[in-house]
Amino acid sequence: MQELDLKILSRCFWRTYLIGSAFNTRGLQNIGLIYALDPGLRVLYSDEKKLIKARKRYLKLYNSHPFWAPLLVGIFLFLEQKIAQGLVPANMLPKLKSTMVYTLSAIGDSFFGGSLLITWSLSTILLLFCGLNRLAVFWMVLWFIGLQLFKVYTFYKGFSEGLAFLNRLKNWDLINLGSVFKTVNAFLLLVIWYLIWPEPISWLQFCSLVLSIGILALIFSKFLCSREVLVWLMFIGVVFWSRIVEFCQGLLHRLY
Repeated sequence: MQELDLKILSRCFWRTYLIGSAFNTRGLQNIGLIYALDPGLRVLYSDEKKLIKARKRYLKLYNSHPFWAPLLVGIFLFLEQKIAQGLVPANMLPKLKSTMVYTLSAIGDSFFGGSLLITWSLSTILLLFCGLNRLAVFWMVLWFIGLQLFKVYTFYKGFSEGLAFLNRLKNWDLINLGSVFKTVNAFLLLVIWYLIWPEPISWLQFCSLVLSIGILALIFSKFLCSREVLVWLMFIGVVFWSRIVEFCQGLLHRLY
């Protein structure tokens, strides 16, 4: 069995960017995953029959957040290397694969898709609204480079440390860190609303909008109501805002 050198590992890493290109309804991202692993599998299994068996281990359903693709490919190559050496039984891989993929998928959707990417979007919009176009472009490039470094780092750690790196990843506490970013996102959104609000600012309208959205978000998080219904309620409130204000003023006049 040959060792996986830097050239082979580089080919596997660059192919992780194409994992979603062969998306299908049966296995989702499974074909792209095999494509990314294939240079390494060919080196580890010179026997054609063993190579086919190794490929089949990844033919089942696979779907995870794309930012975790390098890490997962690195860990799979680490495990395949152990399997080829006879140190790890091949039948343990499917269960480990499912656990890792779905856990990281949930974390990726929450932290990257639901928190970090929103922070980048809102902060960039804020810079553009302030006329800081060059700074917005620099900010975008900085985030893009950071993402690539993150992918390289996690791929290297996944291949060099295998499952042990998942324990370190757990200590990053990305779920709670995502909650911090969501709080920052709420503040950024509030600033953007302030900047785009027509002048002169009616603080009653502004505060009412912020409060109503906060209440609707709380209702959705606590009772899991349909977001579409909540959006329609907000739309109706905006359309009939003047009548609602008149009604409230008349009610207060009668009371006092």
